Amino acid sequence: MPANLPPQYFEAERRYRAAKDPDDKIAALQTMLAVMPKHKGTDKLHADLRRRIARHSQEAEKKSATARRTGFYISREGAGQVMLVGPANAGKSQLLAALTDALPEIAEYPFTTQTPVPGMMKYEDIQIQLVDTPPIGHKEVKMLLANTLRNADLIVIVIDLSLDPVGQVDLTLQGLSDARIVPLSEKGPEIGAGEYPRKMLIAGNKNDLPEAGKNWDALSSHYGELFPVISLSAREGSGLQDFRRLLYQVLDIIRVYTKSPGSKADLSDPLILEKGSTVEEAAESLHKDFRHNLKYAVVWGSGKYDGQRASKAHVLQDGDIVEFHI
Repeated sequence: MPANLPPQYFEAERRYRAAKDPDDKIAALQTMLAVMPKHKGTDKLHADLRRRIARHSQEAEKKSATARRTGFYISREGAGQVMLVGPANAGKSQLLAALTDALPEIAEYPFTTQTPVPGMMKYEDIQIQLVDTPPIGHKEVKMLLANTLRNADLIVIVIDLSLDPVGQVDLTLQGLSDARIVPLSEKGPEIGAGEYPRKMLIAGNKNDLPEAGKNWDALSSHYGELFPVISLSAREGSGLQDFRRLLYQVLDIIRVYTKSPGSKADLSDPLILEKGSTVEEAAESLHKDFRHNLKYAVVWGSGKYDGQRASKAHVLQDGDIVEFHI
């Protein structure tokens, strides 16, 4: 019996043959399985694809184990994971030290940071994870770093405003592109097969140095329409509060507080949800059974009035208080 494979199968097969990363190969194979007709003519092909997925899964696990051994695997903590990337001596380590309790090595010579260094940044009542990374262009760690960056919620390109800012951003974007990491932006490039779109912003550091003002104008003019940009000085502490606020905004998350009927709201430990999340999705984030058993919720904040009864489809806003009824 002929297989009668659709065009989407052959496109996924082309991506599979071109892929070098085991995770990319697995993704292509899974697409091939999904679009492949299920009948006796495809039984052998189905089994072959399953065997290849199993083999590449073992390769991916070995890669993850290597990353963990070398210190490149950073488990996500807090409300979001933010990677600081950029050229050598842009001040990424100093920025991490200024915003968190982490103690990265800080020096004037290049490639001080050899492995990712995490720290937790407080923003109002939540914590956001910042991770300092080896400089773009560090060839020995290129692929291990690429796999780390692909899992980030947000990438911050840190550059030195006392030097050529546009050239530094161009260099960093090229390094990210080499790892198939591209900006997630309405005005950015079209996302191609095998690419990893990520939210990005640009932080112009060292705004206290000569030439910084002129270079900030050049940076804003060239990249201000494509990315959020901010000027700061990690050494002097200027612009850091605005930076915290901008990170929270670009992460596109909201804080939702919960309360039990007849009790006060718990304002110490908010749910962290994607912007645009509904009451139903908030319930599921607490426990999967909540979503199934949820009848309605009472909302304080985004309703027409406080204590309004809301449906499962009600879209929540930052700072809302929700009382679930199941």
